Amino acid sequence: MTSSDKPGTAADAPSAPAGTAETAETAGATSIAARDWATAAAVPQYRAAVVDLLGALAYGELAAFERLAEDAKLAPTLADKAELAKMASAEFHHFERLRDRLAEIGEEPTEAMEPFVAAFAGFHKQTDPSDWLEGLVKAYVGDSIASDFYREVAARLDTDTRELVLAVLDDTGHAGFAVEKVRAAIDADPRVGGRLALWARRLMGEALSQSQRVVADRDALSTMLVGGVADGFDLAEVGKMFSRITEAHTKRMAALGLAA
Repeated sequence: MTSSDKPGTAADAPSAPAGTAETAETAGATSIAARDWATAAAVPQYRAAVVDLLGALAYGELAAFERLAEDAKLAPTLADKAELAKMASAEFHHFERLRDRLAEIGEEPTEAMEPFVAAFAGFHKQTDPSDWLEGLVKAYVGDSIASDFYREVAARLDTDTRELVLAVLDDTGHAGFAVEKVRAAIDADPRVGGRLALWARRLMGEALSQSQRVVADRDALSTMLVGGVADGFDLAEVGKMFSRITEAHTKRMAALGLAA
């Protein structure tokens, strides 16, 4: 299937008036965030950025499903195993929604996800938890940082894509579960807190490093973030965005009872 055959491409979107062919530059005049997918996708670079975004999100949800299923093996009680299995199921449903959306707009889901496999694999290789508590903190920190990043980006997306992205970022219950279990472990043995605080700092560094690397490697996605397509972002704003993500991380560490 060629790009002109795919639903939701420029060929299907309403055409611009004669002599005013739409480009990434003219898109900025009318906010992308105020458009629906059919009109926003008329800008090829914006379409490519959204495919990248959905591919990264889809693979992230699939990886989260796999991780939670693995974490369930380390759970100390049957009740904990069941709770993690429930969360894993929710993550897989999020993956299905993203996979189906990619197919709906004429993209092959596995091809859209493939560019992000190495980054996720690298992160997980560098942050393999040694026990149940480290696994909980990893999921809590990693998922929260990713959610913060995608919510920042969502504000600049077309209305249809924004609605989907925010829907799949809904909390599966893992945040409250992790906070409860980690705080209980620290209350039982305060020495655990120091070890987990160091672990959380390492996770934060690795997560930010990988996310910045992914953005830098994907031209359409990076252009969207620095204002080439989506309005409101520039290089300074990207720096502020990562600062906000870091601040949110500090607050979550306090909720866990850990020093950021």
